[in-house]
Amino acid sequence: MTDTTDLAIETEGMVKVFGTNRAVDGVDLRVPAGTVYGVLGPNGAGKTTAVKMLATLLRPDGGRARVFGKDVVKDADGVRGRVSLTGQYASVDEDLTGTENLVLLGRLLGHSRPAARERSAQLLTAFGLAEAADKQIKNYSGGMRRRIDIAASILNTPDLLFLDEPTTGLDPRSRNQVWDIVRAVVAQGTTVLLTTQYLDEADQLASRIAVIDHGKVIAEGTKGELKASVGSGSVHVRLRDPERRPEAERVLRAALKAAVTLEPDPVALTATVDGHGTDLGAAEQAARALAELAKAGITVDSFGLGQPSLDEVFLALTDRPADGTPPPNPDGKGTTA
Repeated sequence: MTDTTDLAIETEGMVKVFGTNRAVDGVDLRVPAGTVYGVLGPNGAGKTTAVKMLATLLRPDGGRARVFGKDVVKDADGVRGRVSLTGQYASVDEDLTGTENLVLLGRLLGHSRPAARERSAQLLTAFGLAEAADKQIKNYSGGMRRRIDIAASILNTPDLLFLDEPTTGLDPRSRNQVWDIVRAVVAQGTTVLLTTQYLDEADQLASRIAVIDHGKVIAEGTKGELKASVGSGSVHVRLRDPERRPEAERVLRAALKAAVTLEPDPVALTATVDGHGTDLGAAEQAARALAELAKAGITVDSFGLGQPSLDEVFLALTDRPADGTPPPNPDGKGTTA
């Protein structure tokens, strides 16, 4: 990259309205150049709409947005010359082969036929698709489709790459392959704006994260800052007897004065420990809570103390997990509407 601009993206009060729905409601973002910036939120939070405005596919209804200092409305052509977008769904032609897709797009981008074929071969090899180069895309697996989609987005290396939920529906191995590609792209100097509803994806890739819900940014910072904002530790407990879990939940809630989450595992619970505003640190609070469980005759098979997960961060900030699932009722019976 030759641009010395510190910020790849800067928005102030960005708004998009569809009828009575404020899909994006006053979003402020500052994305440092040369990084992966995560935008985390559930389905319908406004992530994709925000990306479309930044990529000049939608016109903002309010506020301002700049990409490398270029206004997305006043200098849309200048913005388009520096960005590339990989959307949620494969944008390649399923009836063409991998090579044919990349050569066609290369020609549309102004490459000569030999240059387009050379670039196509480079990317297919780099993305582990060389053996499938002559197969039609409709015969590719989901992970292969996502990889060739990203390859198509970087035929000309962009200064800014938008990845809109790039691993939705992929198996763990394919997700890891896409993550490796993202890291490689950033290592070459490209800025990546990554939208996702997967907590571990943001945790793995992003240096800073904006949490968005109902069209608003409700928190922003590094992973450590976001985790510290909801507590200094997280206690994970596994019980011997699943029937004692409701009682263990009440004991932990009283001992820690904190919300307790019932895990899918019927013997597991998690509670956030807040070390602020008390003379006791997180470890001391956790030890007292375990002592209270023992006093109540509840046997603990294992426990651990660590940082809150991003899932716990999102639940604390929005009262729902990042996938949009309603949170458990306080009594642990089912979910709220």
